[in-house]
Amino acid sequence: MSSVAPFSLPGRFLRGNIHTHTTRSDGALSVEDVIKAYRNSGYDFLSITDHFLKQFDFPITDTRAFSDENFTMLLGAEVHAPRTEVSDIWHLVAVGLPLDFAPTSPDEDGPALARRAKAAGAFVGIAHPGWYSLSLADAETLVDAAHSVEIYNHGCQVMHDKGHGAYLLDGLLDKGYRLTTYACDDAHFKAADFGGGWIELKAETNSPEHILEALKNGHFYSTQGPRIDDIDVTEDRVEVRCSPASRVLVAGQGYLMSHSSGISMTRTAVSLAPLEKSPWLRVIAIDDTGRSAWSNPIWK
Repeated sequence: MSSVAPFSLPGRFLRGNIHTHTTRSDGALSVEDVIKAYRNSGYDFLSITDHFLKQFDFPITDTRAFSDENFTMLLGAEVHAPRTEVSDIWHLVAVGLPLDFAPTSPDEDGPALARRAKAAGAFVGIAHPGWYSLSLADAETLVDAAHSVEIYNHGCQVMHDKGHGAYLLDGLLDKGYRLTTYACDDAHFKAADFGGGWIELKAETNSPEHILEALKNGHFYSTQGPRIDDIDVTEDRVEVRCSPASRVLVAGQGYLMSHSSGISMTRTAVSLAPLEKSPWLRVIAIDDTGRSAWSNPIWK
């Protein structure tokens, strides 16, 4: 039996949000008030990702002074460039950008911007694909630069009922692209869009460098509230330990899946026989209120 990362790694989990906005772009709260909201709610790290657009003077907010031994800020932005199949601009989360990251040039498209952000050291996420109907064909132009797909965006779910990105993640996985997946708030603090989706990450320390490295290595899982304590994989089953769940699902290629249902399950084994032909799998634990926790994809 083999426990998978991050559960096999030493240390404790750090709670973080890597997509949120302030009055530096279109958010309702100041930088200071947004940081206070997350810090007071027990988060361990945060990235403010205001819209990197000319109308907002291409903001990358220097929040390093707000970091201390208990709370870590990561520099970032939501970067944009023309255009997708159905939208005027791309939406890409870039965490770990340098303060001198150059503004988008007039001839720079989304894939080129993503590659430049990655080359500058950033973790690049494909933001809220369901919200603006990002196509699989568009997403494939990013796979040499993007690290991850947003599987859940709380703000987009609360405001638009378009917060889920599993369709795009799984489509890319089915084509053999090894991206991870993360949940976030995308909070603008104009609605109840705070504290509804986050990641639980294991890093060597809570330094920005180690958190960024863990993001890039996929050493985290995502959640709306449920906890995943361990995932063990054998040739014929997945054993999951978690907070009380009513369902544990294992998704795979196309429509392939397996599941276990019960009352307040904290440990369950899910057969992999239905997923024998799938090269990858991912685990979803769902509590009795319908909230989910999602593992990163696990490749066989």
